[in-house]
Amino acid sequence: MKNALRISFILLMLMVSFSCHHPHANRVVIIQPFTYISPSLIATAYKKIQETIPKTILRKAIPLPTSTYYASRNRYRADSIIKYLDHFGSADTVVIGLTSKDISTTKGNMHDWGIMGLGYEPGNACVVSTFRLSKTNTQNQFSKVVLHELGHTQGLPHCPNKTCFMCDAGGGNHLDDEIGFCPNCKAYLKGKGWNLD
Repeated sequence: MKNALRISFILLMLMVSFSCHHPHANRVVIIQPFTYISPSLIATAYKKIQETIPKTILRKAIPLPTSTYYASRNRYRADSIIKYLDHFGSADTVVIGLTSKDISTTKGNMHDWGIMGLGYEPGNACVVSTFRLSKTNTQNQFSKVVLHELGHTQGLPHCPNKTCFMCDAGGGNHLDDEIGFCPNCKAYLKGKGWNLD
């Protein structure tokens, strides 16, 4: 009887100890660059992501899948790219693709809407393009879009706060107005294990 009680107590303590660990402590971000994107932009994204999610892995650049090319507009379909990347993700892994090529998706009645990035919400994959970013402030804007799309993968929707990284571009480029995550979005992401202090 004493042994049974001792074993039950040990099992209970192990369960409590396990539940106290952060549920997202093992989350990993895999950066998958596609060919032709600037190495300095890849380095910028890697540094910014690693600051917020330390377990970040950088892979070698690979060609964009030919199946994602939309020849009539000379673009790549972002929805097809993230479907491709999703195969490399898992419950604890998010894959982010980085490209310099123009990307698009379907939005409402617009079959082919040009975008800066796209991510499953929530999900295990997203993609960001430099094509529509400011040519004079590319690195800073790129970091913001990277964090925006990763935020979507954590389940964050667009934010009405115009200075928040999660603000919807709405067909324009207002990235220079964004200064950080708003308090609500920041609290949400910290709850997901992001280091945003």
